[in-house]
Amino acid sequence: MRRARAGGMRRATSRLMSAVIGVLLLVWTLVPIYHMVVMALTPAKEAFAGALWPAHPTLENFRATLTEGHHFLRQFWQQMFNSVFVAVLVTLLVLAIATLASFAVARLRVRGRHLITDMALLTYLIPAAFLTVPMYRTIAGYGLLDTRWALILAVVTFATPYAILVLKQSADRIPRELDEAARIDGASPVQLLRLVYIPLMLPSLVAIGTYAFLLAWNEYLYALILLSSEDRLSVPVALGNFLSSDDAPWNLLMATGLVYAVPPVILYYAVRRQMVAGLMAGAVKG
Repeated sequence: MRRARAGGMRRATSRLMSAVIGVLLLVWTLVPIYHMVVMALTPAKEAFAGALWPAHPTLENFRATLTEGHHFLRQFWQQMFNSVFVAVLVTLLVLAIATLASFAVARLRVRGRHLITDMALLTYLIPAAFLTVPMYRTIAGYGLLDTRWALILAVVTFATPYAILVLKQSADRIPRELDEAARIDGASPVQLLRLVYIPLMLPSLVAIGTYAFLLAWNEYLYALILLSSEDRLSVPVALGNFLSSDDAPWNLLMATGLVYAVPPVILYYAVRRQMVAGLMAGAVKG
């Protein structure tokens, strides 16, 4: 009886501690977002009032963002297009490369497959920031500086190894009997990829596609280094330009940041179930 009571107390204490930690993490996450919203709704003359809520909330900052009504925002929609273009192309390229590579490594048993996965893992031993100069020289050598393709190729380079690892782990969970049955029915490797592999890997592909999209969407360092023309910048770099002024318009900066955050939030909530299932499938080797 005492053991059962002690076990119940431990479980209750554990649940209470988990709830407290969850609340603290939630507050830690939401406080910066709350301050962004407050600043975005604050008129310029009250920007540094330090109030918990603006005395005269306004949507003027969002209007200025959407209508390019400030000199820092005169190329906002072009820069938004640049960000979308880069993120979509990065997603497609990463999915294509990682799908084919993981299929070859996990299902076709190509020679040297273990070397491929090991090399993919080794690429993360060198921080991306250390590779800025070599990457800049390489991109310059191909005449791609200050083009969207420069940023696309850079992000694909860093996103693909992780994508291969996750998809390979997910592919290892698919029973090989399915491949054998498809081969008995006369399926070629291409048909095996199209009719068996991709449909079964769909949750993991969604997860990796979302990861690649968000990585490209938020990329700042390489966008800053590889892009220079204002009409070719991505929005993260353009947002950094707000801070070049002594009287930075923080209210506009926060409003623009919130607008820029809308597409990835919509994407995440649209695919969150598939994303969680795909990451779990790739995290545990069957």
